[in-house]
Amino acid sequence: MALERLRIIVNQLTVEGAEQLPTERELSETIGVGRRAVRRALEVLETEGKIWRRQGAGTFIGSEPAHPEKQFVALNEESNMLEVMEVRLQLEPVLARLAALRANPADIAAMREIAGRVGKADDLDGRELWDSALHRAIARAANNTLFLALFDVVDRVRQDAAWRHVREALRTSDAMALYKSQHVDIIRAIENRDPVSAEKAMRGHLLALQQRLLYQSAPEVSDAPGA
Repeated sequence: MALERLRIIVNQLTVEGAEQLPTERELSETIGVGRRAVRRALEVLETEGKIWRRQGAGTFIGSEPAHPEKQFVALNEESNMLEVMEVRLQLEPVLARLAALRANPADIAAMREIAGRVGKADDLDGRELWDSALHRAIARAANNTLFLALFDVVDRVRQDAAWRHVREALRTSDAMALYKSQHVDIIRAIENRDPVSAEKAMRGHLLALQQRLLYQSAPEVSDAPGA
């Protein structure tokens, strides 16, 4: 039976440390069956996770490697604005606390410079660019490579072009004045080496964003993306 013969071949190649199977034609000749029978057996083995195939490259032994870049592309379609805020509330206050412990004077100077640009931005692109840059500067100052990578994943989802107008609608003059004040409080706490206040200030800032999101966008939560 083609399937059992192919199982033996796959197991043998696995023991030998091989990564790829011979071509369908070669397998057909080796086990003495038609290529159609080989193809069907390979489909079964692929379903079982024993092999994986790539168009134009061949058949490989084992499970197909993960492709995180494909997952990132799909995240904005599968997530929503409230999920993004839930993750930010868990991640960014911790980053602010760590930044208060680890930021150097250059980090703090950069935060102040970027915060000033956030306040001066007078269009959607500018506000998006500099607000994201400020939060990333805080994340970078936490000096934790893995945390920064997680921040970048969330920020990439948050910055999806289809979501920008949702966030922009929430940026009234009162809201912008509040956010500017909160940014100042976060940076001051980091500069003062006060991790408790930095964490609290960041959490308060994100909660204000979340509350505004809930208040103004509740009917669209199931469809609208992150803040």
